[in-house]
Amino acid sequence: MGLFDKIRAEFIDIVEWIDDSRHTLVWRFPRYQNEIKNGAQLIVRPGQMAVFVSQGQLADIFEPGQYQLTTANLPVLSTLKGWKYGFNSPFKAEVYFVSTRPVTDLKWGVPNPIMLRDPEFGPIRIRAFGTYTLKAVEPKALLKEIVGTNGEVSTDEVTELMRSIIVEAFSDMLGKAQIAALDLASKYRELAAELRLQVVERIDDEYGLDCPQLFIVNISLPEEVEKALDTRTKMSMLGDLDRFQQFQMGEAMTMAAANQAGGGAAEGLGLGIGLAMANRMAPGMTGPGVAGGVAGATPGQSVPPPPPTPAPWHVAVNGQTLGPYSIQQMMSGVSRSEVTPETLVWTAGMPAWLPAGQVPQLASIFALTPPAVPPPAP
Repeated sequence: MGLFDKIRAEFIDIVEWIDDSRHTLVWRFPRYQNEIKNGAQLIVRPGQMAVFVSQGQLADIFEPGQYQLTTANLPVLSTLKGWKYGFNSPFKAEVYFVSTRPVTDLKWGVPNPIMLRDPEFGPIRIRAFGTYTLKAVEPKALLKEIVGTNGEVSTDEVTELMRSIIVEAFSDMLGKAQIAALDLASKYRELAAELRLQVVERIDDEYGLDCPQLFIVNISLPEEVEKALDTRTKMSMLGDLDRFQQFQMGEAMTMAAANQAGGGAAEGLGLGIGLAMANRMAPGMTGPGVAGGVAGATPGQSVPPPPPTPAPWHVAVNGQTLGPYSIQQMMSGVSRSEVTPETLVWTAGMPAWLPAGQVPQLASIFALTPPAVPPPAP
């Protein structure tokens, strides 16, 4: 650098910021001990504001435009410097450029589940996430509370603060709204608008920021609650719980038939399905002379109360307990050789599991059951 270039570089003639980043909020013009000369040009581009700071005190603020730095354009700085009659010599001052363009594609989310009391599910945990837009609107508050002495401030230094404010406001809002979990999806827009207002109320005066847009992308329930909802939806689509149970038993029978190598587990499954099918079919059997499930009854005739139901039976197969089954189901299992005299059974009143052939209530069933058909003669 030559002598004249060095002399010219001692004083700054143009003060400007060419912003090539979409996530920079504040940028300080680098002086490097240079001074701003009288009559220098200040260029503030659209989406920017310029703030002069002298000895730690905020001075003049410039909107977008081109200015010649004179006493007339720097009234606050002139007062601080004591320029009563103008100035001719260069001066030193810090110039901060503040981006007033909205910064988009910022994300927020709930780091830990929020505990809520739902009127249908009881205490549940809620997670949520979304996006928001950030914009600087008050340079003085922004410089005082966030910038300080930093030469550059990006949105990364503010997003953690914003996420904390949004999550806190979101938790308060949901707690007061008391909206059922199943109704949250229909109120995303309403909740997002209310949440944005609460966030703006906390950041506008204190930090000089604005949140022009805020969206709730998703509010999710815990995995176990979602599974319960899926099951309820399937049952509602079927409409009939009895048909749903029969459908499940039919699927289980198909799987058991396909798994011929299942061994004892498949046999136990077949026993459970057979007894359950017998229980499903027995109450629905009707025929001549049967009305309301009682033989000989006629319409309008008083029907005596049914006899007391005997205690249910439990069956042990391969270390697993199946049941409870009624005595009719046990008889059906004996007739199909699914319950043998060696099968361990238990019912209320028995001190321990016993083979079915040693239980008096079941021993008579085996006596009435015909023996297995012998194999054909060779």
